[in-house]
Amino acid sequence: MIDLVKHRLAKYPLFGSLYFSQGIIYALATVIINVYLDSKGIPDTLIALIIGIAYLPWVFKFIFGGVVDNFIKVGRKKFVLIGGATSATGFFILSFIDPEIALIPFTVVLTVGSCGIAFLDVAADAWAIELSEEKERGKINAAMFGGLFFGMAVTSIAIGYIAEIFSYSFSFIVAGLIVLVIVLFPLMIKDTPHVIRKGKTGKILISEFKKKNTQLVTLFLPLSAISFGVLAIVIPQYTNDVLHLSIGQIGLITAVAPIATVFGNVVGGVMADHWGRKKTLYIFITVNLVFAALLIFADNWLRLAILWGIVGFLHGGHFASFGAMAMDVTNPKVGATQYSLMMSIGNAGEFGGTMSSGFLITILGFSRVFLYSGWFYGPALLVLYFVKSTMDNKKT
Repeated sequence: MIDLVKHRLAKYPLFGSLYFSQGIIYALATVIINVYLDSKGIPDTLIALIIGIAYLPWVFKFIFGGVVDNFIKVGRKKFVLIGGATSATGFFILSFIDPEIALIPFTVVLTVGSCGIAFLDVAADAWAIELSEEKERGKINAAMFGGLFFGMAVTSIAIGYIAEIFSYSFSFIVAGLIVLVIVLFPLMIKDTPHVIRKGKTGKILISEFKKKNTQLVTLFLPLSAISFGVLAIVIPQYTNDVLHLSIGQIGLITAVAPIATVFGNVVGGVMADHWGRKKTLYIFITVNLVFAALLIFADNWLRLAILWGIVGFLHGGHFASFGAMAMDVTNPKVGATQYSLMMSIGNAGEFGGTMSSGFLITILGFSRVFLYSGWFYGPALLVLYFVKSTMDNKKT
């Protein structure tokens, strides 16, 4: 068994691989299933609704956080394993359901698979908070989000071509098998001693959320996630409806951003630890505001690939930085509950963008949606100005 206290570098591949499994479900929903349902003649607004429902567990994952913290004595690893097994089972069942004749069961099973990964995510986050120090949380989040977006890239390309060559059903089975392989890694890791909690979870949470800075960070998270939620759905639909690419080509194009995001995660994570969280966020969000709006000029696959790649890189730096900032204000005694609650609120912003994407395309068209996706960052930058970061204070 690998002891993460003694072998500290082992936590980077551990959390990176666990987040890789999250990238699988994210790419399946936003790319593979998106195009799959579109090929079945299901309207864009309904597709966005289905994908939004599948992401509901990420909005309410603080419920999973309460379970993980309530049974803290058993450690975090067991919940990671339960979540991974649940998700893989959901993918396997999904392969036997035809959405054209059983759309509701298809949506329900997809949501169950998403629940499993969300449960895994909550346990992994709590585990990471317990193990990490403030000075390394930028790099920890770089590994985590890097794994997520690398998983998105691999799934978009590999699973996309598997769906094109064989079938969508077979691609779901392959995705489930990959998740099962990933959760074998934690079996080799020794679970760390749990944080001793004194007092009830509810009282500690209320105390933490009474802090003004915690409130500001929590408000910043959803505001900064709206744009990505919109673009994650709009880009695949744009390549299908406007550029008329095949599922294999769509997977390749949409994978450009996740691949670039991995590099952005690394750069942003290092910058967040070296320069501070706020300074790094200002840089990445401000530049991303410009390039998200410039997607209106992506009238062919090459321009789209370039601009989408730049946006992906900037999103990566942004994600690594705000993940570290959220960890900084989280009390390890209620790490699973508080962090998952904050990230659930953050995911609500992305969820809102996802749910509204089909409606926005219908009333605005693709070009205006691209333009407005850049403007969505304005309120986030305003709130960020008032946030206080201990890391930034140490660097000044």
